[in-house]
Amino acid sequence: MDSDYGIPRELSDVQKFRSQYQPELPPCLQGATVRVEFGDTTTSLDPTDAHTIGRYFPHTYGQPLAHFLRATAKVPGAQVITEHPPFRVGVVFCGRQSPGGHNVIWGLHNALKVHNPKSTLLGFLGGSEGLFAQKTLEITDEILATYKNQGGYDLLGRTKDQIRTVEQVNATLTACKDMKLDGLVIIGGVTSNTDAAQLAETFAEAKCQTKVVGVPVTLNGDLKNQFVEANVGFDTICKVNSQLISNVCTDALSAEKYYYFIRLMGRKASHVALECTLQSHPNLVILGEEVAASKLTLFDITTQICDAVEARAAQDKNHGVILLPEGLIESIPEVYALLKEIHGLHRQGVSADKISSQLSPWASALFEFLPPFIKKQVLLLPESDDSAQLSQIETEKLVAHLVEVEMNRRVKEGTYKGKKFNAICHFFGYQARGSLPSKFDCDYAYVLGHIGYHILAAGLNGYMATVTNLRNPVNKWRCGAAPITAMMTVRRWSQNPGTASIGKPAIHPATVDLKGKAYELLRQNATKFLLDDIYRNPGPLQFDGPGADSKAVTLCVEDQDYMGRIKKLQEYLDKIRTIVKPGCSQEVLKAALSVMASVTEVLSVMSSSPINGQSSL
Repeated sequence: MDSDYGIPRELSDVQKFRSQYQPELPPCLQGATVRVEFGDTTTSLDPTDAHTIGRYFPHTYGQPLAHFLRATAKVPGAQVITEHPPFRVGVVFCGRQSPGGHNVIWGLHNALKVHNPKSTLLGFLGGSEGLFAQKTLEITDEILATYKNQGGYDLLGRTKDQIRTVEQVNATLTACKDMKLDGLVIIGGVTSNTDAAQLAETFAEAKCQTKVVGVPVTLNGDLKNQFVEANVGFDTICKVNSQLISNVCTDALSAEKYYYFIRLMGRKASHVALECTLQSHPNLVILGEEVAASKLTLFDITTQICDAVEARAAQDKNHGVILLPEGLIESIPEVYALLKEIHGLHRQGVSADKISSQLSPWASALFEFLPPFIKKQVLLLPESDDSAQLSQIETEKLVAHLVEVEMNRRVKEGTYKGKKFNAICHFFGYQARGSLPSKFDCDYAYVLGHIGYHILAAGLNGYMATVTNLRNPVNKWRCGAAPITAMMTVRRWSQNPGTASIGKPAIHPATVDLKGKAYELLRQNATKFLLDDIYRNPGPLQFDGPGADSKAVTLCVEDQDYMGRIKKLQEYLDKIRTIVKPGCSQEVLKAALSVMASVTEVLSVMSSSPINGQSSL
């Protein structure tokens, strides 16, 4: 009920302690003045996408980067904003709840009030449905009191995770006009921020005064690109899951007779599974990206796990812990094709109980091979993005079942002489996403909320709040904003020879980089993890003392800070302009021309090579 939103929570002693924590702000966000430096105009990651994105987003594509500066920064041309009229801003939770979401609202509210106490922040009740219906709650210090540094989205609630259809976009436009909003802040992941970009374009076309701002909040960790290093909630999810996994590892080592198959929430990408593996050191993880890259079948995966069980049995180890991302099922080529066929029949209006009889022969054969419980789950209606309901498909039970069948076969044939294989299955997802947020997520979300205000104060539309250099202390974080359209790519696929289809520009989920440093770290340790039982228990989520300031392994090992490097490049270019100017020596001019010609040639070749490998799934 609407009356349940925003009511004071009954807090435990730990929750009360956490509600008193005041997140730190980087120097560039402190004080009552907004200082912003605009960089060069942005382009698309893949140059071949630029024309398509520009055609879909003529008003919001190609906008410049924005860097927010500390008071002591001496940057020529920086815009200093000292006048702050009262703003009316709306904020909405879109998508699945992620720890830290409440702190985005807290940070946004505080920034609004610091710069002008007469500003108003309105929260839309019930997610996008509340936005369409114009149901709001005015955010105040009193309402926020029991939601600071707390998990969940129950301050405002959430429903559907899309603002996409013409009717939905028009309803949002009407709501923002009727309520005279200066800004609309959308808190969500890949889908929600793609929708935010479309809203920003529509608002610009309609000359609506409302500016749209996106904030990267998703437990999946898949809204990653050159501008966004991490997502609010990912750190917490991985820490909570890693402790649960580690507890299971200890149990397995104690009983020495069970194999635990643990499926982890995280949608299509395997970021959560990779991070939890690096934190807790289970025996094996099967990443969806590995399966897709190697085109591994169900039989291949089963064989890989059975061979691992045999290898461990040879060392008299008849236990183990195996992690599976929930997106694994869609990464298996034959299962993906089956799901696409089922979803196509759903779109044609075929009822679930009739679908099996209308499958193609090969799809029917695979469907009949699956255990009854999986058959029922793959027949579920797809999500709004046409993906399967991954949280409802018990991949861990399917894999455990196939492994047990194969191990029994090996026993009968005499090729396996170890102890009887016993499997226990778990799905970790809902247990973690309502957790109290980690110290990192509290700080990160609060800072992003403040940046949301800075974006609006600078008059920017269609931007996402960004922070880079995140692996360093908060006072070293670089705060800025990037156009959402600069994060978009265009998918191309070919179903028939000689024909190609082009999708709409969108932010697509970032998958695990199989050439990245985090994956390399996994591969370096894979054999030790498999055979040596070097389980690691990070313990419960810490808010103070040892472990409180720890950050995701994948965040710390990757070499990022893209925004910082962009600024560094600009500094070099500015320095060249001060050295090479009319009146400089011939030698200086020749050296500059030679170096710049070489650099230009190399960069031209690199930028003309399509990086968009998304083609034919």
